[in-house]
Amino acid sequence: MKQPPIFECIFIDYYSSTPKYLQLANSIIKCIGDGKISKNDILPSINELSYNFEISRDTAEKAYKYLKKIGLLGSVPGKGYYVKSIELSNNLKVFLLFNKLSYHKKIIYDAIVASLGEMAAVDLYIYNNDFSLFKKLLQNKNDDYTHYVIIPHFLEGGEKAHEIINTIPKEKLILLDKIITGVDGNYAAVYENFETDIYHALEQALPPLSKYHTIKIIFPEHSYYPEEILTGFYNFCHQYAFNCKVIHDIATESIGKGEAYINLMESDLVTLIERVIATDFKLGTDVGVISYNETPLKKIILNGLTTISTDFQTMGEKAAHLILNNLTEHIETPFYLTLRASL
Repeated sequence: MKQPPIFECIFIDYYSSTPKYLQLANSIIKCIGDGKISKNDILPSINELSYNFEISRDTAEKAYKYLKKIGLLGSVPGKGYYVKSIELSNNLKVFLLFNKLSYHKKIIYDAIVASLGEMAAVDLYIYNNDFSLFKKLLQNKNDDYTHYVIIPHFLEGGEKAHEIINTIPKEKLILLDKIITGVDGNYAAVYENFETDIYHALEQALPPLSKYHTIKIIFPEHSYYPEEILTGFYNFCHQYAFNCKVIHDIATESIGKGEAYINLMESDLVTLIERVIATDFKLGTDVGVISYNETPLKKIILNGLTTISTDFQTMGEKAAHLILNNLTEHIETPFYLTLRASL
């Protein structure tokens, strides 16, 4: 028995981090946009979707309820769901490629999705800072995306990232968080200037930093963080006559009086705090701590950790603005300093 046309255009990608109910909903939206199903067409039952695509009944039902909420589907008790409207407010389909799904990346994702609105189809993929997976995901992508939003951070192999990124039509490309050398053409970007930003953030912290003679930054050898951070760090220390040191492993570093520490990785922050607590030094007087990237918990830990962070909410909103207005601007999002008891 021949299946209804809708089955031919539904696709569930099990590599995608996009919830399956949204993948299902986005497939049906595309099916409507392509004219493969029409107004008043009856859709497959929840049981049929569950069986054919190996998804739970809850997932299928959630997709239908989502489409009903945005006005595309209607339902009749005892008969199921049907196409109520074929009027699509836009045809945006966005490919998000993030290096990881951390607390801060989730803020960016949520801001993009909320700003684009319910009629934009958004697919999220995570490559875990792995260049090989990054390359595979972009090479295997569909060609029907209107925009590609990419956060390019790699543990290794990133020197060839521009070659892969340059295969994307520049009018569809938005680089997020970091500019990649070698990406050519007129494309959009919302980015951090890591070298300048850390320098200016530390300048803002000069009054409390003046009680310390040495600043140490915890920068793991195998890290996706840009080397420009170290350049800005060195420039600041030399300009304001601080002793400075780059630490690769805080677990083996001695904690000294009159030292301030900058940590990047959340795992290193736990070790650093444990090391400081194990001493007789007073945090914020004898030893200082500055943590990268603001989180709610850092307002509370040890009466408050000083942070330097970009505005991830604004970064996501700016990316959505570029998408909605089809712009190719480069927008810089600077760091901000939040002074607390740890410094």
